[in-house]
Amino acid sequence: MAIQVPKDFRRVIIAASVGNIIEWYDFYIFGSLAAVLSVKFFEQSHPVAALLSTIALFTAGFLIRPLGAFLFGWMGDRVGRKYTFLITLSGMGLGTGAIGLIPTYEAIGLTAAFLLFGLRMIQGLCLGGEYGGAITYVAEHVPDARRGYYTGWLQTSPTLGIVVSLAVIIATRTYFGNEAFEAWAWRVPFLVSFLLVGIAIYIRLQLQETPIFAEIKAKGQMTRNPWKEAFLSSNIKFVGIATIVLIGQGVVWYSGQFWALYFLQQVSKVDALNSAYIVGAALLLATPSLIFFGWLSDIIGRKPVILGGMLLAATTYYPLYLWLGTVTQPDNINYPTAIFIIFILVCYVGMVYGPVGAFLAEYFPGRIRYTSVSVPYHIGNGWGGGLVPFVTSAAFAATGSVGYALIYPIVVPAVCFLLALYLMPETHRVSIWEPVEPRAG
Repeated sequence: MAIQVPKDFRRVIIAASVGNIIEWYDFYIFGSLAAVLSVKFFEQSHPVAALLSTIALFTAGFLIRPLGAFLFGWMGDRVGRKYTFLITLSGMGLGTGAIGLIPTYEAIGLTAAFLLFGLRMIQGLCLGGEYGGAITYVAEHVPDARRGYYTGWLQTSPTLGIVVSLAVIIATRTYFGNEAFEAWAWRVPFLVSFLLVGIAIYIRLQLQETPIFAEIKAKGQMTRNPWKEAFLSSNIKFVGIATIVLIGQGVVWYSGQFWALYFLQQVSKVDALNSAYIVGAALLLATPSLIFFGWLSDIIGRKPVILGGMLLAATTYYPLYLWLGTVTQPDNINYPTAIFIIFILVCYVGMVYGPVGAFLAEYFPGRIRYTSVSVPYHIGNGWGGGLVPFVTSAAFAATGSVGYALIYPIVVPAVCFLLALYLMPETHRVSIWEPVEPRAG
């Protein structure tokens, strides 16, 4: 018998999305303040090296995410979706808030960098367990025919998390002034995390376990060992294919959102406040594209939308970034055009990211869904996408060439597009409600 779609699933989506936005705010506030953190936590005789060290720490938070996915994925399939992502949310909030409390390099020397590294690792581990929980939780509440549309709302949360982080930075810098912000008020956006996470925990405590997981548990169909069933069985083939898709998606995501911000600051030399305004406005305008392309994937399929985004990114990044450079000279910034260009870049993100949550939920069976969704997602986004800020920034610092900086963001989606064209299945007609545990693909 089919499990009934709950009537309050829209409330579930809102609650999960709000918590997700706050968690991504926590993760991205580090990247948004990379230039300030490099001054506060590293020795300054070589400022470029200090900045790259901070970006490397930012990247390290991505690289450890698969380990978090591995650990919390097991918990999510054994203990439940709800309580697992309550744990990850709490750890993320504490890790982020504590960054606002630690002394700087000037006060305690190299110990400051080690403390910053440790807290960044906590952020990465916790985020590794968050996405699989959130997307599984939402997917296991919504109707099959509109899964792309409803999970698309959840997919807006990382982009909105960046917007919130930029908004808090702008408000803090404007209120306290640049001098105070550089001296001590940079801590405020991190400390705000304590309040935001408290709100998110309260919201998530009101939620119940997903009906699909509850049914699996009631029927005694829970996996004894999610790791063995996900990675030491025929399921590993599906994990591998999903990882290829997610690497391409992750690189497009971070190339279109985060490197756009770094490009304005490092290449065009736009000041921090104006670059935040430009990127924030473009993100707000383009955020609905995640919902639109999720909806479109319900109609024409996940595969053509996701692969279309990879292809467009690989073929147009170079001219778009050159164009962005010409309209963002520090003393002659064309704000509408700059916002429009980044809007296009973020629409590519909408194409690859809007439908991918639905694809992952449909691709793996319910008993190991949390683990199977989390690990390829965080390998693709954590390793593939997470390397974008460091690789592009290091390539530009070494060569001064935008073309060399864009080799990684162009080649990786192009290769993943070609592989996924032959390997990626279409899943948009798969039901995860009847039977309880399908084998998609």
